[in-house]
Amino acid sequence: MPTVELTKDNFEATIADKETVLVDFWASWCGPCRMFGPIFEKASEEHPDLVFAKVDTEAQRELATAFGISSIPTLMVFRDQIVLYSEPGALPEPVLADLIGQVRALDMDEVRNSMAAHEAAHEGHDHR
Repeated sequence: MPTVELTKDNFEATIADKETVLVDFWASWCGPCRMFGPIFEKASEEHPDLVFAKVDTEAQRELATAFGISSIPTLMVFRDQIVLYSEPGALPEPVLADLIGQVRALDMDEVRNSMAAHEAAHEGHDHR
């Protein structure tokens, strides 16, 4: 499946409608982004059941700001609308393949339970 271009108009709907979405924040002037692009594109063809999306940080400054993108390329991985991964840097093909395998293997009920436990543990603490 080819990559999808995300904008502020379709970002939330894409994340909400699809189980797993990998998002590449990039810009055309960025050398590492241009190196990572073909790796990301190839992975999209190898994993047609996942959504591979790109956000042009020059055209979509609001999205880049909303997600605190300060270095590109940055890869974010959403599963069930939860951010599982968010790191800057161009990943080599084997590392991206391993990351996709790890995301597929996660038990999302376990992730949600862990998040709920973490939130419960921090309720009522004064963080001043």
